[in-house]
Amino acid sequence: MFRTLLTAAAVSALLAGTAFAQDAKIAEGLRDKALRDHLAWDITEDLTTSIGPRLVGSPAMEKAKDWGVAKFKALGFTNIKVEEFAKPSWTRGEESAWLMAPYEMNLNPVGLGRTISTPAGGVEAEVALFKTYAEMIAAPEGALKGKIVVITQPMVMAQDGAGYGVAGISRRAGPVEAAKRGAVAMLIRSISTSDSSVPHTGSTANGEGVVTIPAAAIGVPEAEQLERLAAKGPLRIKLNLQSSFDAKDVAWNISGDIQGSEKPDEVIVIGGHLDSWDVGTGALDDATGIAITTAAAKLIGDLPKHPKRTLRVVMWGSEESGGSSEAYLAAHKDALGKIVLAGESDSGADRIYSLQVPAGSLEHPVIKTATRVLMPLKIYLDRAPAAHGGADIGAIEEAGVPVINLNQDASRYFDYHHTMDDTLNKVDPIQLAQNVAAWTSFLYLVADSDIDFRALKPAAPAAAH
Repeated sequence: MFRTLLTAAAVSALLAGTAFAQDAKIAEGLRDKALRDHLAWDITEDLTTSIGPRLVGSPAMEKAKDWGVAKFKALGFTNIKVEEFAKPSWTRGEESAWLMAPYEMNLNPVGLGRTISTPAGGVEAEVALFKTYAEMIAAPEGALKGKIVVITQPMVMAQDGAGYGVAGISRRAGPVEAAKRGAVAMLIRSISTSDSSVPHTGSTANGEGVVTIPAAAIGVPEAEQLERLAAKGPLRIKLNLQSSFDAKDVAWNISGDIQGSEKPDEVIVIGGHLDSWDVGTGALDDATGIAITTAAAKLIGDLPKHPKRTLRVVMWGSEESGGSSEAYLAAHKDALGKIVLAGESDSGADRIYSLQVPAGSLEHPVIKTATRVLMPLKIYLDRAPAAHGGADIGAIEEAGVPVINLNQDASRYFDYHHTMDDTLNKVDPIQLAQNVAAWTSFLYLVADSDIDFRALKPAAPAAAH
């Protein structure tokens, strides 16, 4: 009997090894095919050209919703869904900013997303300039009464984009904090790693119960000029921002499936966000994310036999001003236990350099196989567990869904995102294809496996020597 058990165990191990070897071979074939495939480029070109800017609440965003449904149908996805949710919208109006003293200079601003308006005709006031957000916060309440605040803090370039969170606080919370101190308006140095005069927009705090002031961004040279001038004497600026809100608007999450062959109720959720800001065509942010994940799923769907599990691509409908993450959780809260993994592509389209996986899975055969398959793409396995997989999967991640990070090189991403320069010519087709190759091969290995990320536990720390 003991010999029989050993023989059965050996056969089982042999079969498992054969299965992993076969999956690795298929994954390698998918990887190499993706490097030659043009679908991701075609999707990016079509979305940015046929639809253009896709601001929530705009006619273009509704066209984008219909475009997404049509694209899923044309590519053979099934179980296509359009899930509507309430989302107040914001529309940009007239905008201008002028330095009035010590001389006149056009500051060429772009209003921050969801900013409130100035009074009709604008507001003119003396400037209180701060080189960092922390310096502004150090000012006591009332100290900036009647002033237009200018913050000139630069953003630091980093491969992982870490500088964005540090510099971005000026945009996200600055107008609210300046309002507490009595300021009447605010300008910030663009949250950018470039030296461009083209400013970056992006969402600022607003909504019910939020006390804020009109706010805009200016280009890097303009911010640096104001900083030099402020060292010489007082400045005056006139700012005019006009915008409107629609509290009764809606947005949509659109999804399509590549159905699993054996366990179709077990789902891997991937995607990017369909909406964009209104100042560019949203190529890097985030038409490429839509394209990468859709093309990856399509390549897997073209196999003679689908993997065991279902792949679901979601085009999230309101990332830039928020809401799609919470809406997806609300619509799928009863099926969270069947979502085995989630991932989002939303940092442009430059090459993926590392993979992060859920805690406890580093030594699993699926992950070891994936590491080998991804190595020729110059992607390494980062041993830190995956976290913060994306804004649109944030809510389901907090609810317990495991996530992955396929980390993209963000060194130049923040030169362009949220600007009128976020256009198709900034997308590198070769690096775009590398992204698709990484997503395709990794997703196939997980989808055709039984790996249960929730059941895996992190290894105990090694003993000190």
